[in-house]
Amino acid sequence: MLQLTQKLKDGSMEVKEVAHPILEMGTVIVQNHFSVVSSGTESSTISAARKGLIGKAKERPQQAKQVLDMLLQQGPVQTYRTVMKKLDAWSPLGYSSAGEVIEVGSGVKGFAVGDRVACAGSGFANHAEIISVPMNLCVKLPDNADLRRAAYNTLGAIALQGIRQADLRINETGAVIGLGLIGQLTCLLLRASGVRVVGIDIDPSAVSTARRHCVDEAFLRTDSGIVDQIVAFTHGLGVDATIIAAATTSLDPVNFAGEIARKKGRVVVVGNVPTGFAREPHYYRKELELRMSCSYGPGRYDPDYEEKGIDYPAGYVRWTEGRNMEAFQDLVHSGKINIDYLTTHIFKLEDAPKAYDLIFNKTEPHLGILIEYDFSRDELSKKIFVAPHTSHLTPNAINIAFVGAGSYAQSHLLPNIRKDKDILLRGVMTSSGTTSRTVAEKFRFEFCTSNGSDILNNKDINTVFITTRHNTHADYVIKALQAGKNVYVEKPLCLNETELEEIFNTYNSSLNTHHSSLPLLMVGFNRRFSPLTVLLKEKFGSGAMSMIYRINAGAIPADSWIQDQEIGGGRIIGEVCHFIDFLTFINGSLPDKVFATALPDPGSKEDTVNISLSFKNGSIGTISYFSNGSKSLFKEYVEVYKAGVTAILKDFKELGIYGGARRFKKSLFSQDKGQRTMVKAFLDSVRNGKPSPISFEEIHAVTLTTFKIIESIRTRNGMAI
Repeated sequence: MLQLTQKLKDGSMEVKEVAHPILEMGTVIVQNHFSVVSSGTESSTISAARKGLIGKAKERPQQAKQVLDMLLQQGPVQTYRTVMKKLDAWSPLGYSSAGEVIEVGSGVKGFAVGDRVACAGSGFANHAEIISVPMNLCVKLPDNADLRRAAYNTLGAIALQGIRQADLRINETGAVIGLGLIGQLTCLLLRASGVRVVGIDIDPSAVSTARRHCVDEAFLRTDSGIVDQIVAFTHGLGVDATIIAAATTSLDPVNFAGEIARKKGRVVVVGNVPTGFAREPHYYRKELELRMSCSYGPGRYDPDYEEKGIDYPAGYVRWTEGRNMEAFQDLVHSGKINIDYLTTHIFKLEDAPKAYDLIFNKTEPHLGILIEYDFSRDELSKKIFVAPHTSHLTPNAINIAFVGAGSYAQSHLLPNIRKDKDILLRGVMTSSGTTSRTVAEKFRFEFCTSNGSDILNNKDINTVFITTRHNTHADYVIKALQAGKNVYVEKPLCLNETELEEIFNTYNSSLNTHHSSLPLLMVGFNRRFSPLTVLLKEKFGSGAMSMIYRINAGAIPADSWIQDQEIGGGRIIGEVCHFIDFLTFINGSLPDKVFATALPDPGSKEDTVNISLSFKNGSIGTISYFSNGSKSLFKEYVEVYKAGVTAILKDFKELGIYGGARRFKKSLFSQDKGQRTMVKAFLDSVRNGKPSPISFEEIHAVTLTTFKIIESIRTRNGMAI
């Protein structure tokens, strides 16, 4: 399929052939007929992308600081990889469209193939022939709905939410500052609800357009006596509420809103404007109320609502973002508002970059710009060939596919796969067509796809890397093992004991089926492969020892997918497994008992925890995983004690050994957590038919221990493993 994409590096745009999005639970696949280019929101995206690195840093100071922090912690090589991954990636554009449902995911209610729908959401309702949209971000339309009008879905919901925040009543007066697309829609909706409307803008053409179509009075901001004229229009009261739909760095809109407001009036911020208003004389003396309007309405930025499809009860939240979209579509379809005049340009998808040139260069007046799709096209393959391999395959060739290829895979795994003659990157599948295309181009995969069978049923592919979200690991591992593939899976292996048991049975069954070293299964426990870890292990050997592992993990927001028990499994399953594996490797024995306590947390995240472990050879270990520490302290610290000798490992950059014949110290120029060595070890095992660098027995024990930790915290009892 074709999709409009942009590179953050230089702002370059291309309409590229990419793989279909993947049909997931709770989503519908839609074939777009039209999408809207939001000249206000999207022009700022274009402007940021076309700036140099210094300009990008000035515009996003928080992200620039994150880069500097990474440079100090992880060194220049890893920082460069991470930054370039962002800059070189093809990114989707667009967030408002309309089309026809062509596939329906499990758990979806109220939609069927063939339905006409309006769609919303950045990253979902993209400028693409085919899109995947969660059901709560879709609105079912009448069969005869005009999809040109319906494509304004997102912008209409944004305007409607601003009006709801303004709480204007019949025959009250509302002012709208900023008469772009959202401003014009706001004026139309206000008039339809019986409100007297005043429009203000700095652009004469926007004022003229509004005067003809959607306001009772319109003014240029520079008009002389504008405040007096607006107050006179309100019979001396001032406006009841002002909605700011402008985008500017100036404080004028918010201060001007205070100037024209009546006493006890309201000011609602919809657009991107600063709010550092002057307290005197208006906001303080008039006791004005300043409100923020959050995008499409309640549910926005809530993963439970947007991604999982969990609606808010109408009795408690009358107007969610979904119901705002439905209300807007009802008003459009019934003819109560006429938005036809908003569309000033229509571009075919292949000409879409010209639309952005028009916006950015302001070559001619414009308001609403539609992108039109050729929905009769039948060349919508889910598999796209990018770099076909013609080299001869040796009998022991390693033919690799990636299922998932996000930030970690692009920064730590793919760069460490050596381009030897017997290693070929065959296929890559991600949930996003732009991501899979970016990865395929950058790392020279033969093809990208959204169809799992293109990888799992491909006899040429013998090795699969699984780096998707945690809740999909077990399913992909089982399917890959059943297909006879060598499997590398990022931690964690799975999310619960039922999945672990299924993997255990599949692994053993596959061994019996293939009667060889296949399948080779490995989890990405990279820390045991760090050069300083290997050195520590050499110095201490195996046997009973005491170990302490302190992790200054830092906080992760409660709404992160990692914290979601159904998707990420939480931080104990998702990350603490690393540290259990490390201690297991160091002492050379499997854990057999665990007791854990967690700091009380109202969100039950259990990510500040002390874990006491005992091992079969008599070793003991403590893992202190703390999310409540200072970011200025380095992350990981290890102490190991045995027979009068102590080792201290600091953040995989410095190792010191005390006692014995003499003091030993080893420092690295930059942090090395072992990813490069780990990938090499795995591929060497595949090439030479050797066992996995980490035994399945160890992988099983470490994974099971994470589940027992959670059980110990909740029961306050020690658990046997």
